[in-house]
Amino acid sequence: QVQLVESGGGLVQTGGSLRLSCAASGRTLNNYAMGWFRQAPENERGFVATTRWGGGRSYSADYSDSVKGRFTIYRDNAKNAVYLQMNSLKSEDTAVYFCAAGLSGGIRAIDYDYWGQGTQVTVSS
Repeated sequence: QVQLVESGGGLVQTGGSLRLSCAASGRTLNNYAMGWFRQAPENERGFVATTRWGGGRSYSADYSDSVKGRFTIYRDNAKNAVYLQMNSLKSEDTAVYFCAAGLSGGIRAIDYDYWGQGTQVTVSS
């Protein structure tokens, strides 16, 4: 059974930075896509970023337009972990952030099989 545990959320001012971490256990996820989604109150869970095996010797990354250029997703397979570096945070980034793992690695929540419990990110102006 795969378990994902997020950490690193908190309260930050507009323009600040946070790094979210997601530690996986129960299975090595080197071959899985690892993604981040977020959900604000009264909103659906939306795609933020994903990293998946892109062939060759590297992983590829995709981002939603709203975070492109500000957020960076990266993984450490030795630690079975994925991270989300968030810079230049805006109030609209306020949400619960979820880590997810799946073989498909798309931008839809249904593309992922395993989910963490989420970590709250609050950006104050």
